[in-house]
Amino acid sequence: MSKAIMLNEKLERANEVEMPTSFKEVNSSNLYLYVKSYLSSLRANTAKAKGKGEVRGGGKKPWSQKGKGGARAGSNRSPIWVGGGVAHGPKNNRNYFQKINKKQKRLALEYALNEKAENGALFVVDSVSVESGKTKDASTILNKLGCRDALVVKELIDEKSFLAFRNLNNAYLIEANELNAYLAAAYHTIIIEKAVFENIIKEG
Repeated sequence: MSKAIMLNEKLERANEVEMPTSFKEVNSSNLYLYVKSYLSSLRANTAKAKGKGEVRGGGKKPWSQKGKGGARAGSNRSPIWVGGGVAHGPKNNRNYFQKINKKQKRLALEYALNEKAENGALFVVDSVSVESGKTKDASTILNKLGCRDALVVKELIDEKSFLAFRNLNNAYLIEANELNAYLAAAYHTIIIEKAVFENIIKEG
């Protein structure tokens, strides 16, 4: 059974909430397609090699067509010459965009959240806030929940919490509108505020 773990103010287990049936019925292919699309959108598309016509030089024929006894050559910028152009090299005009519709994005998120709930790694708390702004206090939250790494989802990020989490290598703090299936799947644990969680369930 996939259940989200509800925590009290002391970050102790209070009760469990069963995930919606619709979340459990989502096919894993939706997550695969979303992650593929998401990673494609991050590609810089900067790989570029100059062809024969783009390399500087090569205007003069290296040697006469006949009489030398060797192979004929028209330019020292040929791909077979050192310093010449690259034959069929990469071009930076490639389009890596992979379309995915709004419904698939939603289904991918539902699958990722349900998977975390099945593994007992989806924690719901009223508020994730570090009023001291100290990194050690943010780290204490993760240690208390036994998190290897965690995606922390707040409705709105306050300055103190931002300062507390920003230097933790094993935690990533985001606002509700930044939550997506890739991030939900990438982290071992998700700590999410109750208001955000209820809004996601409601939309589903």
